[in-house]
Amino acid sequence: MRSLLLLAAIGLAAAEDGLAAWLRYARVDNAKACLGKLPSSIVTLNATKGLPVYTAGQELAQGIQGFFGKKLDIDEHDERGKPRNNRPGKKSNAVTVGTVAAYKASNPREAAKVPELGDDGFYLSVSRGNALILGQNERGALYGAFRWLALLGQGNCSDFTLASTPDAPIRWVNQWDNLQDGGTHGSVERGYGGDSIFFWDGYVRPDLTRAGQYARLLASIGLNAVVVNNVNADPRTLTPELLDGLARIADEFRPYGVQLAMALNFASPQTLGGLDTFDPLEDKVQAWWDNITNEIYRRIPDMAGYLVKANSEGQPGPMTYNRTLADGANMFGRSLKPHGGIILFRAFVYNHQTLNQTLDWKADRARAAVDYFDGLDGKFLDNVVVQIKYGPIDFQVREPVSPLFAHLVKTPTAIELQITQEYLGQQAHLVYLAPMWKELLDFDLRVDGKESRTKDIISGKRFNRKLGGYAGVVNVGTNTTWLGSHLAMSNLYAYGRLAWDPEVTSEGILREWIALTFSDDRKVIDVITRMSMLSWPTYENYTGNLGVQTLTDILLGHYGPNPGSQDGNPWGQWTRADSDSIGMDRTVWNGTGFAGQYPPEIAAQYEHIETTPDNLLLWFHHVPYTHVLKSGKTVIQHFYDAHYAGAAVAQTFPTLWQSLRGRRGIDKERYEHVLYRLNYQAGHALVWRDSVNNFYFNKSSIPDELGRVGNHPYRIEAEAMTLDGYVPYDVSPFEAASGTKCIVTRTNSTRATASTVLRNVKTGVYDVAVNYYDVAHGNATWELYVGGHRVGKWKGDHEYILGKAPSPYIDGQTAARVTFRDVRVRKGDVLKIVGTPDGEEPAPVDYVSVLPKGIVD
Repeated sequence: MRSLLLLAAIGLAAAEDGLAAWLRYARVDNAKACLGKLPSSIVTLNATKGLPVYTAGQELAQGIQGFFGKKLDIDEHDERGKPRNNRPGKKSNAVTVGTVAAYKASNPREAAKVPELGDDGFYLSVSRGNALILGQNERGALYGAFRWLALLGQGNCSDFTLASTPDAPIRWVNQWDNLQDGGTHGSVERGYGGDSIFFWDGYVRPDLTRAGQYARLLASIGLNAVVVNNVNADPRTLTPELLDGLARIADEFRPYGVQLAMALNFASPQTLGGLDTFDPLEDKVQAWWDNITNEIYRRIPDMAGYLVKANSEGQPGPMTYNRTLADGANMFGRSLKPHGGIILFRAFVYNHQTLNQTLDWKADRARAAVDYFDGLDGKFLDNVVVQIKYGPIDFQVREPVSPLFAHLVKTPTAIELQITQEYLGQQAHLVYLAPMWKELLDFDLRVDGKESRTKDIISGKRFNRKLGGYAGVVNVGTNTTWLGSHLAMSNLYAYGRLAWDPEVTSEGILREWIALTFSDDRKVIDVITRMSMLSWPTYENYTGNLGVQTLTDILLGHYGPNPGSQDGNPWGQWTRADSDSIGMDRTVWNGTGFAGQYPPEIAAQYEHIETTPDNLLLWFHHVPYTHVLKSGKTVIQHFYDAHYAGAAVAQTFPTLWQSLRGRRGIDKERYEHVLYRLNYQAGHALVWRDSVNNFYFNKSSIPDELGRVGNHPYRIEAEAMTLDGYVPYDVSPFEAASGTKCIVTRTNSTRATASTVLRNVKTGVYDVAVNYYDVAHGNATWELYVGGHRVGKWKGDHEYILGKAPSPYIDGQTAARVTFRDVRVRKGDVLKIVGTPDGEEPAPVDYVSVLPKGIVD
């Protein structure tokens, strides 16, 4: 095991690059005031190097020294409570950390005062410079140490007593890591923070330092297992060389109490094992899985278990042989049972080859989970947990809670949340997700007419089940910020805190994370809180609202706007938009019947337009664009207004962030990193606004009551400028360009210019914005000149900076905006853009806007 202190030193030595995340242990503002209230030594009870109690002692020493500049010695005690290091003299004011069992062995009378704790729970008592941190198990002791450190890091050194047990036993992370580059986005499928920290070129990395650092972060927020490979699993993961490598990852995890888990390919007995079948009811298939499971546990005795995606999106599964999903899941359950492992079996099951919205009005991917699991409740082994995405489709900006949670009464379930922002801006857009998760967890499904909140179903409380909990798709990478963005890490922190205690507030989590990640400066906390709490509704407004889902490009990178791509495809994320109406009819009386999958009270609410919330209207109902909402607006006018409102709020984010320049905890490196992304988001929000509004204006022919859509008086279309070496280009989809066209260089080796005389601009100071396209496979360069003076120069290198899914196309995925502030312009000046292509990037330009101060076109 690498030294914990060394790991921390590595993170801090690299300045504020994000590697230490919220475990920076930076000096707190009231350090001097707390010194007299701190212990003078650390006592670890029966600590073994490489296990969590030992780790807890190391973390406490490191944290207290970092926060307060106070160095504490660590006194190790054995199982009888006797000192191991025999230091002379007795130290007062100690923090004692260990398990309840170890404490009872050395202090039987005092131990009677410790309350009953559940699995992984901890007891924390701080009084007069002494602290007692006891865990129900070693992992619980480490969780207690991290909780106290989180409070100390916020300057809270007061006396208190706390007993805490996690709300649910399963608090897992899913990493969609590939063995080598592949999938939909490099070596981490739907990951936007760099390559896999586990795998490289088909094998486990030789250097697993980052794996240990990752486990440390996860343990600090109470997460207890990581599925290290993609749910679209490579059968080669089960080869001896890879299993030996996985054992090395487990070794890095173990000091933090984090267990390793694996995703499996259902067909492995055939594709890897050489059998002629992978039928789960064949004895030889069961024997093959029994044998491979034994081999894994021989290498990793504390492996948590398996995750399986079957019969979905082309993946093999039990239905290949007309077996049930329960037959498939139980096969793994039997193999794991002797080892105490569990199987998480994904409910993300649908057949994209049979979905056709044109031929079947009742076709509906949203129905799939309940349809496929119908009749299977109670037929799963007791170590099988069904892992259900929070909504019935696929991590959209707003979905109703999956009705499958209400159908599996006898079967444990886990909710699948997505920390990596696949459909939600891919960490290039600020979107704090805890408020959305809270809505989903707090939703009452009213099973049997009784209170049945999602959080109580998955924890096991509602149906009296022992298993259940949370699975978060995180997808960190080798970027020092882990997720590709400093601010995106608030979502990982929030996921861990909610999985432990779903009653905590979104804002409370956020303020805690800000204080630990940046500083406890009140303005820093207030400003980042304001931006973050606005971010989800803002993103929903400028992408897709009223339950229409996120109108992203469903066929490509799941990132930029392309509302037309939602329909006419086999993936089932449809809007059924035509010239008169929009929305999925999911009613029982006339539609797909999806609303009827909910318990009667909820089904009745969603069945009728009058009782369906407006924010889910288009999810459940197909209505005319002129349908009047409860707000008094029509659907189409709401679209126009919401997209303008959302984009306008996004413009405020860079200004808010700039107000923090030079504040405590806002170092230059992180300041510039965050500002770059917020500026990018502000520009891309306008791309979203215009693309969606132009698409629906073109489809409905209903104008915006306020005359904004299609009316941009400050814009100069690039194709209307004088072109030398540039040529007009028809953008597809058309709405991804202002005026449907952009300009590109005539060849990929031609330096080109586009110029115009500013005859209609009064002399003054303006902001000049250029909308362009930053496509992959090249790094073009642009220069902007006004009145013969170069205003600025920029490169097309977002694919290296932002981390979002790259695209070689000129469309809403690659559309971007750069703005130059306070440009002196004289009436009659020549504005000129010089584009130099590179590789496959032909320096595309959409338009230029010369904007009076305070105006955004």
